[in-house]
Amino acid sequence: MRVSQLVLTHSCPEPAVLSPLASIQPQVVLAFGSVATLRDSASVLRQVFAQAHIAGCSTAGEISQRGVSDASLVLTALAFDNCHVEQASTVLVGMQDSFAAGQRLASGLPAEGLRAMLLLGQGVQINGSALLAGIAQVVGPQVLITGGLAGDGGDFKETWVLDDQGVSCDRLVCLGFYGSALRISHGSFGGWSTFGPARKVTRSDGNVLYALDGESALEVYKRYLGEHAKALPASGLLFPFAMLGKDHSVLGLIRTILGVNESEGSLTLAGDIDPDGYLKLMHASTDGLVDGAVAAAVAALPDSPPARPGLAVLVSCVGRKLVMGGRVEEEVEAVADVLGPQTTLSGFYSYGEISPFNKEMDCKLHNQTMTITYFSEAV
Repeated sequence: MRVSQLVLTHSCPEPAVLSPLASIQPQVVLAFGSVATLRDSASVLRQVFAQAHIAGCSTAGEISQRGVSDASLVLTALAFDNCHVEQASTVLVGMQDSFAAGQRLASGLPAEGLRAMLLLGQGVQINGSALLAGIAQVVGPQVLITGGLAGDGGDFKETWVLDDQGVSCDRLVCLGFYGSALRISHGSFGGWSTFGPARKVTRSDGNVLYALDGESALEVYKRYLGEHAKALPASGLLFPFAMLGKDHSVLGLIRTILGVNESEGSLTLAGDIDPDGYLKLMHASTDGLVDGAVAAAVAALPDSPPARPGLAVLVSCVGRKLVMGGRVEEEVEAVADVLGPQTTLSGFYSYGEISPFNKEMDCKLHNQTMTITYFSEAV
């Protein structure tokens, strides 16, 4: 396997600038960038990499071998020796189409020999849990699914996805990986802490939360946030919910607020809520989040680290970036220290992370985690 990477800071690169990536004759080019850089570069990428699959999305910050950047375009080319890659994409017709869109997406990939899927989707008008449920119904539990939902710098207005057809604000794309030589592992961890009482979900519909303990969910949430409530929904990234089971058991899932509805008194979360469960507020420190990133990297590290190059795709939540501020580089540096110099880092800050729990295959939508997918190829 061969990996080559460029980090660009201008919107529309000249074809000659991309020659280091084209020289390895990649099967896949991953592109993560700001809304402007992604849209402006789409046609040039298609021109230069006509024989490769192109997949990417807009972000709330880009991750590369250099660290964390904003308003840049991170391009990572990947060439396998004994594996091959297919692509499928579909239009998402509103949030209620999420489950069916997942079915269409999975059905667009050849089923025979499918080992893993890397999924990228728009991040604001989507129910990520329903999307994954639709995919899982088609491919079953034996296919690893990882990826993330696009961002737009923290504005939560319009996100973009790039595929072989171009760039769009309403498409979903996935890459399917095939071949017995493929080595792939994953890890996902948060590092957040809960506070306050657990509150019963008394009214919800999918990923919309209407009431906690019989009271308007938005009003309850605002009381906890205090002065931070004035900056909703953006400030909700600093105070996500931990999901608990109906017996108060810890499920390991975190839900971020994507939007608020003042007239209904509701909160729209990034994924489905257990209608019989409980929710508990969370907060975090930079040290706790860096420790969480290390835990994710340790879980993603292959059992036998390859002598040949590897690629780690990092998808970290924008809420983590906001909490860490000027120290955000620390979580990426911590991951790099664990995975070693043979590993190229690529990825983005997202509105939702897609991965199973560590050492499991059942894929979940996560929020506020560092999620890592490690690709390598057997000699």
